[in-house]
Amino acid sequence: MKRLALQLMHGCGVFALARAMSAGMGRILMYHNFCGSDETDPRAVSPSALRAQLEYLRRHFQVVPLAHMLDQVGSGNPLDRRSVVLTIDDGRRSCYEFLFPILKQFRLPATFFVVSSFIRGDDWIWTDKVLWLSEQPRPHSELAPDRIDGYFTLLNQLRPEERNRRIATLASTMGATIPKEPPHKYGPCSWSELREMADSGLVEVGSHTVSHPILASVTDEESWTELTLSRAHIEEGIGRKVNSFCFPNGKPGDYRQSQLHQLNHAGYTSAVVTRFGMVGPRANPYELPRVGIAGSTDHLAFAKHLDGAEYYQARLQGSLM
Repeated sequence: MKRLALQLMHGCGVFALARAMSAGMGRILMYHNFCGSDETDPRAVSPSALRAQLEYLRRHFQVVPLAHMLDQVGSGNPLDRRSVVLTIDDGRRSCYEFLFPILKQFRLPATFFVVSSFIRGDDWIWTDKVLWLSEQPRPHSELAPDRIDGYFTLLNQLRPEERNRRIATLASTMGATIPKEPPHKYGPCSWSELREMADSGLVEVGSHTVSHPILASVTDEESWTELTLSRAHIEEGIGRKVNSFCFPNGKPGDYRQSQLHQLNHAGYTSAVVTRFGMVGPRANPYELPRVGIAGSTDHLAFAKHLDGAEYYQARLQGSLM
């Protein structure tokens, strides 16, 4: 039924109308993980799906660097028509392995937000540990497909040490031992791979904190360390200045106003969040909304989100903040 509705909307020209109506607003797309064509991962985007999405972007939009869109937001002038920014969170090697070759083929820019302790090999990302547990033969009921989002919501509200304790207890209850090194699909990029991407001129590398805490769960002193130390790690690792930041989880309530001020004081010029929306000429450069792209998103669902039909539907329903 949902797909039939999408087909009707597309066939009746709703997507094209939404694209024309929203042409003056920017889109920042949010990706997380990619996988090979022979893999089945509902949370990852395959090369074939990615190519189809980028073809659609190239046909109907113009993909620009985040810094370019930010310059236009800062100027107060209208944004370039139908401008789109590509962003990828976390720092997984799948970005280098699957996305980067396609970016080079299409000659499109993107911003890659990385967790610095993950790249350094200190630990792997805690959210991926939970996902790994959910993939085990007999996962806990909390990790069932219809409950795992609620479990993440619970963990997001806890201080990092309590969150980690809960994850370890859950693993113990399941009789599972979380590997010290992440499995391949959850593995990090290396510094040399990040440098190669940055040196290509196509990829900007930004910060996603040191250890991926939900910033609202830590003190301002701790969040300052997460902001400044991650930036120092990345700048040392790639030999380039880091200007952009991505809030872990990044939904309303996941960070405080004081931490928005910290971003400016730490030297960042922009930050993206997970709140759904489009970018207007008077957007807050430290709370830039994004459009999430899930691994299972088909072509019509992708077009609905990108063209603006989802945006106007959310406005009509009153669910857009």
